[in-house]
Amino acid sequence: MNQQQPIIVGLDIGTTKIAAIAGRKNEHGKLEILGFGRANSNGVQHGMVLNIDQTIKAIHAALENCYASNPNLEIGEVYVGIAGHHIKSLQTRGDIVRQSVEEEIHQDEIDRLIADQYRTYIPAGDQIIDVIPQEFTVDNFQNIPNPIGYSGVKVGANFHIITGDKNAIRNINRSVEKSGLHTKDLVLQPLASAAAVMCDQDLEAGVAIVDIGGGTTDLAVFYEGILKHTAVIPFGGENITNDIKVGLGVLKTQAEQMKVQFGSALSDEAKANAFITIPGLRGMAPKEISVKNLANIIQARMSEIMDFVTYHLKQVGLDTRMLNGGIILTGGGSQLKHLIQLTEYVTGLNARIGYPNEHLVGGHIEELAKPMYSTCIGLILKGYNDYENSNPGLQKSFIKATAPDQQEQREPVAEVAEEVAATEVAPRVVKQRKSLKHFMDSFKIGLIDLFKEEEDTQLK
Repeated sequence: MNQQQPIIVGLDIGTTKIAAIAGRKNEHGKLEILGFGRANSNGVQHGMVLNIDQTIKAIHAALENCYASNPNLEIGEVYVGIAGHHIKSLQTRGDIVRQSVEEEIHQDEIDRLIADQYRTYIPAGDQIIDVIPQEFTVDNFQNIPNPIGYSGVKVGANFHIITGDKNAIRNINRSVEKSGLHTKDLVLQPLASAAAVMCDQDLEAGVAIVDIGGGTTDLAVFYEGILKHTAVIPFGGENITNDIKVGLGVLKTQAEQMKVQFGSALSDEAKANAFITIPGLRGMAPKEISVKNLANIIQARMSEIMDFVTYHLKQVGLDTRMLNGGIILTGGGSQLKHLIQLTEYVTGLNARIGYPNEHLVGGHIEELAKPMYSTCIGLILKGYNDYENSNPGLQKSFIKATAPDQQEQREPVAEVAEEVAATEVAPRVVKQRKSLKHFMDSFKIGLIDLFKEEEDTQLK
């Protein structure tokens, strides 16, 4: 069975790194990593591709490293993450009056309802990336996760619409196509990261996924089983590095090294009498850097990012009492020392680090369990969700394969392997399964067609 599974490749085009990971599911529904490559990213700033040529070189370098890890790989199609501060979101409402009132609601009616939302007015120069249904209504019945099978006169839904700058989106697409790859689908990075680190219990309890990348911090908020809000905060690890560089008068490479090795998000935890010695430039005397000063700079910027998170939570009416699952920190920036304590102090919510290793088989490359690869692992999960939806017969075999494994290991997160498999293992979790499946299914396949020039006019 395993050999019949396709190899899915996730491509994470980030501000500081470009990562390509190839994976395939085993018989237990866990991901086996078949290839992994990364390269430094030069043409991307704040999550946006500004220099296509530099980005293509970095993608080639990441692919070469991926091929080096497994020469038998053939990579043609990739799932690509998209972020950047041009990403915006809005809430809309849509309804349709049904013609065949007596008949049950069918999928084509839901598709028509969703398609109508692509005609929502958005500012010139922007483009709708995704339309994600939240809860449905059928006549007077509300909060329906899936209306198929119901009957009624009017069916409607609340929608979460994600938009982005047309040129920014097209630059990502061109970079991938000119690298000799085909973009299977574009997925919003915070949603891909959420898929990699979130489980059924998180979705039910309500969580905020905070993905701290190099150029941006991505936010996805889930409440009562649905995606409530997404946002891209235009600050990330690069901003902290630049603050250290300017504030302490050091080179950027030295600033990055100090941040990783000695940095702390809480100045109170830093030793006041500890110093870092930096070699002097071209014969100048070495420089002594206070660890306390370093922590003060990091704390100031991280507090600002967490203030943005708090602001967005208040904007959607979710205060600290409503998100019982708290905040899940992921991305490369989440590895800063004492960041959990700072997050809890600023936001008033419990916090933890989200690792993508719950979906990986044992004995995988240790590097890939780091939070910085959450987006890439989530892109592979998205790919498998698409594949299994187009091959529904696979779902039954995954139930048989995963159920005993879950009972033996008692891993609740393994149940979500998955949000990608969209299986209903037992009646008691049917409602959660539908919600989680609904979340993963809501990413529309075929969005890449939106970037064909001839279709642009239809989407304005």
